[in-house]
Amino acid sequence: MAATLTILGLESSCDDTAAAVVRQRAGARPEILSSVVEGQTALHAAFGGVVPEIAARAHAEKLDLCVEQAMAEAAIGFDDLDAIAVTAGPGLIGGVLAGVMCAKGLAAATGLPLVGVNHLAGHALTPRLTDDLAFPYLMLLVSGGHAQFLLVRGADDFRRLGGTIDDAPGEAFDKTAKLLGLPQPGGPAVETEAAKGCATRFAFPRPLLDRPGCDMSFSGLKTALLRARDALVAEKGGLTRADRADLCAGFQAAVRDVLAEKSRRALAAYSETDPAQPAFAVAGGVAANAALRAALKDVAAEAAAQFVAPPLALCTDNAAMIAWAGLEMVRAGHRDDLTLTARPRWPLDRTSPALIGAGKKGAKA
Repeated sequence: MAATLTILGLESSCDDTAAAVVRQRAGARPEILSSVVEGQTALHAAFGGVVPEIAARAHAEKLDLCVEQAMAEAAIGFDDLDAIAVTAGPGLIGGVLAGVMCAKGLAAATGLPLVGVNHLAGHALTPRLTDDLAFPYLMLLVSGGHAQFLLVRGADDFRRLGGTIDDAPGEAFDKTAKLLGLPQPGGPAVETEAAKGCATRFAFPRPLLDRPGCDMSFSGLKTALLRARDALVAEKGGLTRADRADLCAGFQAAVRDVLAEKSRRALAAYSETDPAQPAFAVAGGVAANAALRAALKDVAAEAAAQFVAPPLALCTDNAAMIAWAGLEMVRAGHRDDLTLTARPRWPLDRTSPALIGAGKKGAKA
């Protein structure tokens, strides 16, 4: 195995087209040589959410340009690479397929090894890229499509302690924004409004806190917000700015309380594994929310656990995390070939039963 590994990563699982180059020398911290992200917010703005067909087409048009820019910013050529890593799932299948086909083309043209990376593993391993966090550690992965507590024991060794049984928090934020006439993506819009509002005006539920375990649910919370909005509209004929801010503040506070309490339970379960140096990490797009981060940091302090939250640019979708996860897999001896396929569903914990149900395309989480 080479003492130094340099990996090109590609990410296209949702609505961000990304390419990055990550290098690690033996015994040294990894370096992000370049990280390019092309967002699609403007393309989907008129539709109130991500349109899979539009996203897939944009990925196909932008991937090669992102790769070219990432290689130029890293000041390297393909001869300097040791492998190409690509998100092979889970995600919107058109986008994932665009990335996989681009990576296959590059691998075939250059003769470089190909590594298919689970998008969720990219998020889960990011604390090792940014903070050199040692295994094992507890990870809360919260994004637009996923929410789960993972015991991360190795680059390909994950045990799920709990997760959402319906909507993910990011999905609930997006739907809340849509219900209140706020722009997409919904997370930042709701967070901005919440900062102006009163979090105690509406008595929103804290789902599943009355049940043991670490599973979560956010669909009922979204419905409660819809009913509160409709009641205000029926009473006043519309919403004032204060109403909207208070709704956002109450919703965000409910999500915060659920995540905080479930994190306490997950930390308690994690402590039973008797880690020498307990650590609690959070990643995914929702981890960019300052109020949620602060609450989770407090929970970690209560448990005397190290708290790790990657920089905001590495919480949302990016290719640096894919390159890093690919690098870890290459060091572990993993390789794929040109038969690599795109997967819409790909659970990290392959031993636990599916939370939401398997279906014809496999387990969702």
